[in-house]
Amino acid sequence: MRISEVMGAKAHAGIVTISPEAGVRELIATLAEHNIGAVVVTGPEGRLEGIVSERDVVRRLHHDGTVINNDVRSIMTAQVHTCSPDDDLDDVMQTMTRERFRHVPTVDADGRVVGIVSIGDVVKHKIDRLQFERDQLDSYVHG
Repeated sequence: MRISEVMGAKAHAGIVTISPEAGVRELIATLAEHNIGAVVVTGPEGRLEGIVSERDVVRRLHHDGTVINNDVRSIMTAQVHTCSPDDDLDDVMQTMTRERFRHVPTVDADGRVVGIVSIGDVVKHKIDRLQFERDQLDSYVHG
């Protein structure tokens, strides 16, 4: 199973991005407006520069309450684990579990962000797959 299958099954495949120069207040508003847990930070031409999550905001605020007045660059994670649409879902899931992060930007061969996969997307896809297999077995046994 490939990441492209997970991305194709998402109800809303749009990518929410923010620039590194945007303010942390704007970031918080974006997270709330879209009801999401992370935003991809992109520069010119959609190139990945980082990722910033609710966790990043909360942890920085805990240490420095004035960070709310800074820009996104000051709190984003710049070294981002990414995947490609052709990557194996189980491999990406293992990386997410091992490294303890919940969002993985998906980039194409040119380095442009084409999507983001969350742990919720992965779990939903796995559950849907298990339900499909269960229904097929049930149909076979009772059919």
